[in-house]
Amino acid sequence: MVKNSKRKSSDDSGAIVSDNDSHIGSSNTKNTTAPALRSVNEEVETADNLQCEDPFEDVYEEEDDASYEDVYESSGDEDDEYMEAMTEGDTSAAAAAAAATTTTTKEEPKLPPPINTNDGELQPAQIKTWNPFMGNTTGEQLEMDETAYKMHHALTPEWPSLTLDIVPDAHLGENRTRFPHTVTMVVGTQADKRGKNKLSVLRMSDLCRIPGSGREKTEKELDDEMLGDAWKHENDDDSDSSSSDEEDEEEELDPVLENYSFPHSGGGINRIRVCPHNPSVVGVWGENGEVSLYDIGGAIDMLDRSSLSSNARKNDGNLAMNKEVRKMRKDPFFVYSGHSTEGYAIDWSRVTPGRLATADCDGNIHIWNATHPVTPNDIVAKYGNKSQSSPWSNSSFQIEPMYAAHGDNLDNPSVEDLQWSPTEATVLASAECGGYVRIYDIRCPGKAMISNKIHSGGADVNVISWNKLVGNLLATGGDDGSFSVFDLRNFQTADASIPPKPLARFHSHRTPITSLEWHPTDESMIAVSDDNGTYVYDLSIEEDDPENNMNEEEAAVEGVIPPQLLFVHSGSEMTKEVHWHPQIPSCGADLGAPPANHPHSTFHIPHPPKHAATRYSVASRDPAAAAAAASFHY
Repeated sequence: MVKNSKRKSSDDSGAIVSDNDSHIGSSNTKNTTAPALRSVNEEVETADNLQCEDPFEDVYEEEDDASYEDVYESSGDEDDEYMEAMTEGDTSAAAAAAAATTTTTKEEPKLPPPINTNDGELQPAQIKTWNPFMGNTTGEQLEMDETAYKMHHALTPEWPSLTLDIVPDAHLGENRTRFPHTVTMVVGTQADKRGKNKLSVLRMSDLCRIPGSGREKTEKELDDEMLGDAWKHENDDDSDSSSSDEEDEEEELDPVLENYSFPHSGGGINRIRVCPHNPSVVGVWGENGEVSLYDIGGAIDMLDRSSLSSNARKNDGNLAMNKEVRKMRKDPFFVYSGHSTEGYAIDWSRVTPGRLATADCDGNIHIWNATHPVTPNDIVAKYGNKSQSSPWSNSSFQIEPMYAAHGDNLDNPSVEDLQWSPTEATVLASAECGGYVRIYDIRCPGKAMISNKIHSGGADVNVISWNKLVGNLLATGGDDGSFSVFDLRNFQTADASIPPKPLARFHSHRTPITSLEWHPTDESMIAVSDDNGTYVYDLSIEEDDPENNMNEEEAAVEGVIPPQLLFVHSGSEMTKEVHWHPQIPSCGADLGAPPANHPHSTFHIPHPPKHAATRYSVASRDPAAAAAAASFHY
């Protein structure tokens, strides 16, 4: 093999000897240089030890960020010299030319221009999660999500109000799910002058679902979501036709509002409660310290005749027009002035018909008992079905002052709320100032059977609600924004100074709890209101990951959204009361002031599908009611 090298070397005599001349040949080729002419340190080159090192010193240059083209782009002469030297094999000259060129043409590297990422568009705004418990701190107007509701209606009455209650319907039936809906409620006013206050009966009919909110998904639609489009249901044609028929049958009607008002001479109305055994009887707490009972049966009959929806008129129109109307009584049939001051606590027993409890701000609790039959069937059985035979009069009830202020909160003994037991005829609970909840048995007058201070800080207990499906559960709402659920089987503690431990306690609300009520058919669901809105909780929900469950310290932090919170209904301020409709599943009504400090109250009737709303204009057949407008969710 011939190893051809461009190396050049010189001997001591200065003669130039080519490596080709000395290395060409076989492995037996000998070195022809005389031994005397070789240097002392020079090793003898043999076939096994070839001299391949470059005798010239290598020149190392610091690398530059500039490329070869950048170095030689300014002039062509340097490039020609470099290439010529390399062609002739003069590496030293080529290196010198390259070094000279580098020193003369070296420039700072040019950086590419910055890339414009905006392209004329504004930077995206920072997305912030809205926390319902923190309130509207930015001042921006919130937009309602209509997909969250099946139905929503709102009205604003003539005067502000602190209280409302739902009047069950005796003819439309229970568990009503078919639209349009009809809702009847009673509302008390807080007018600017004492003589202008009144108890109003509102009938809202033809309440349709939100346009485009759709209907409940069919079995086929649920299967399609899980199994895909390839899935073929056995009854595709039948299900499609039935769903289309259902949509066609629902008419889009204009909601209708009708009302009838009863004057209330006792000033502003603090609280209203409808008798569960006879919805024609309404108890009213007045700001003048009087409790009045009204018979609204005549007004209900008048509204039944006039506010039937178009579908009902076709079927029951003759029956409605021929229906006998009870005698209309504008003044209360019973007025009680035995309390020492005004109050807010009032509740009818659901076990004993005609039993009522009232309490005032001085801590006095009075028990009422009817002296004659109360239910409509019992009244008809005793007095007949004549319109002039109403038994209600100023002798219809016997009242006994049962309990006076006692305990450790004598400086502020006000009883804020009362609730009768749903299962025991003689047991009731009270929510009192100072953080106290007491359990009474009217068979033992004068003292509480159980008395506990559930708020160690002394925050007032504003409201309570006794679960009607699980009789041992009692919910409380405090002035500190917390609401709790207690098991009454463990409510009494051995040490009275130690408050009972609740099953659940939520501190997320930043404003006082103003109302709460258990769902009438779901034992774990409860509606809660504060100044900022209305909230629906499902207490049966727990975190999927037990490790992520909030501990007591995290749950005690204001503003933390608990996993049990299902639904938030906002859009009002200073919400005062919330109620579930007992005959329309998941339909509720709340009462509060519209935004921007509107001087009047707004009633909301929301009906969430898995919770829902839109706003309708309310058409009124009564010109006097044109100043009112209403709100409901479903």
